[in-house]
Amino acid sequence: MKKPFFAFLLIVVTAIAIPAAGLWLTDGQKTAPKKEEKEPTVEVIRSDTQKTESVPLEEYVAGVVAAEMPASFEKEALKAQAVAARTFILTETLKGQDVTDTVDDQVFKDEDDQKKMWGADFKKNKEKIEEAADETEGEVLVYDGQPITAAFFSSGNGQTENAEEYWQSAAPYLISVVSPWDESAPNFEQELVLTKQEVEEKLDVSLPSSGEVGTVVDKTTGGRIGSILIDGQSFTGREIREALGLPSADFNMTVKGSDVIVETKGYGHGVGMSQYGANGMAKEGKNYKDITAHYYPGAEIADVQSFLK
Repeated sequence: MKKPFFAFLLIVVTAIAIPAAGLWLTDGQKTAPKKEEKEPTVEVIRSDTQKTESVPLEEYVAGVVAAEMPASFEKEALKAQAVAARTFILTETLKGQDVTDTVDDQVFKDEDDQKKMWGADFKKNKEKIEEAADETEGEVLVYDGQPITAAFFSSGNGQTENAEEYWQSAAPYLISVVSPWDESAPNFEQELVLTKQEVEEKLDVSLPSSGEVGTVVDKTTGGRIGSILIDGQSFTGREIREALGLPSADFNMTVKGSDVIVETKGYGHGVGMSQYGANGMAKEGKNYKDITAHYYPGAEIADVQSFLK
């Protein structure tokens, strides 16, 4: 998922179309009982065709969970991801944003995509993920009565990040919290080898012939690079991460011959819910509400339908 305040879709429900905050709501026949109301739908721009498809909300949520979190994760972690995905789409819908099926928003995979991804495990994985969506049906996260920006990422460095220290935009529920479960993630620590020339060109700097690159000026609350001086130029950790395509803004760079060795901790921007952290909490017996309460402090569970009226 790409951006701080991600893009989410258009939600539709049937009969008399009533525009409200970017949504079109319908109730089926006026005389039809509530149970016959059609499910809200999400408008997704599919990256392979560049065409917009209408997907039932809960099917969309399951497709996001399938794409964004390993099906092998604990059920409670998958349920936390389902609530985050549903909240994400609601928030963007209320902003009137278009939504794609890519990391620019939330990755979404339909049934055909899932069959290709899972092969022989398709049926088992699909059932597990659909259960996670069904068991949290309609649940979204709110703060002060408004849907939150439910940011999430793969794994952290042992702490999450304050939103304003990565995106320069604060949110009271996107604050740094401990996330010790990240250490069990396979991508917790990584080493990348880049050429010295590549780094110099991408950062427009001259690197030393050997030794550590740059001087760290300060670190963020979450332990990532806040700012670093390289060849007299000041960079944020995010700028270095994005320019060099690093997994994380928690890094250390060393020149060795014609190469630059980059050591990183964590994978992702570090804001919001750590997916491996969620799985670690679930393994310890925590439920999805415990998980979302930890990673989105102060946020509460609410019903998506209350925002569709």
